[in-house]
Amino acid sequence: MDVAIQDCLLETQFIGGKNVHTFEQNLAKHINIRHCISCGNGTDALQIALMSLNLPKGSKIIVPAFTYIAPVEVIKFLGFELVFADVDINTFNLTVENIKAVFTSDVKAIIAVHLFGQLCEIDKIYAFTQQNNIHLIEDNAQALGAEKNISRNSIITTSFYPTKNLGAFGDGGAVFCNDDELAKQIRKIANHGQTEKYIHDIVGINSRLDAIQAAVLQVKLPHLESYNQQRKNNADFYFNQLKEVAEIELPAVTQPHIYHLYTIKVKNNFRDKLRAFLTKKKIDTIVNYPMPAHYQKAFLQPDLHLPNAEYLCQGALSIPVYPEITEEQLLYICDSIKEFFTTNE
Repeated sequence: MDVAIQDCLLETQFIGGKNVHTFEQNLAKHINIRHCISCGNGTDALQIALMSLNLPKGSKIIVPAFTYIAPVEVIKFLGFELVFADVDINTFNLTVENIKAVFTSDVKAIIAVHLFGQLCEIDKIYAFTQQNNIHLIEDNAQALGAEKNISRNSIITTSFYPTKNLGAFGDGGAVFCNDDELAKQIRKIANHGQTEKYIHDIVGINSRLDAIQAAVLQVKLPHLESYNQQRKNNADFYFNQLKEVAEIELPAVTQPHIYHLYTIKVKNNFRDKLRAFLTKKKIDTIVNYPMPAHYQKAFLQPDLHLPNAEYLCQGALSIPVYPEITEEQLLYICDSIKEFFTTNE
């Protein structure tokens, strides 16, 4: 890593250049898709993807209500209309049935989020978009590496935020696609709408992955498979240790899953008490997410009721699953969870 950063400093090409180009090529090859266009962060990747569709203002776009806020805010920011869909109670993910429940003929696109590292039922969702002649964007910020050999004509986005499965030493993101002309458009949008320097064909934005981050990611990319496998091993450990704990529900796996997060559901309103107990035990946990998107002030739809998303916001709790965690630490976490429920019977 130090050598890669030092080489980048000596080269003095901090925006673009060989590091960025090489990383884009190698990441596209790694997941076997034609084009990878890097950008400044995962949110920019979603915005660039939406801009590339050239939809009319006011177009309706379906997005899950249980998600990180990035796909929601870019829809609103670009002047489109939010159509919130509920998610599956077991997988946390959008399904075709969730989509059908809110779909109307004026919906122009769907953003499907592969949450916590597990793919949505993406083949079914893609087939639905093809049948209805609408666009599909896949937010893959939490599931990079869960799928390879991608032949769909959707647009896929990801994030290289430091905590992601493939994380940089700062911000970064990318957009993937298989369509050559679309890839040119996406790359143009990410670079001020330029076809060449100072020549601007369309309105774009300034969103570029810097060369130092590309150098870091290039060093880490060959290890992505082993990182993801260790996360899966850690998830298996949790399953074997916690499957008999009646007061929690473990993640239901129906599609490929690389466990960006290991998120349990805590029953009977014990989530916050369990979290406080684990904090006292010096175990970090995360609530993803404490409020559904349609309850957020910036995107409020007060008359909308999406029971699964609302329930998950009250009961979901993510526990450590990162590759470097030791078996001793995993056992300590499991024993602490069991201890909590033993003392709160």
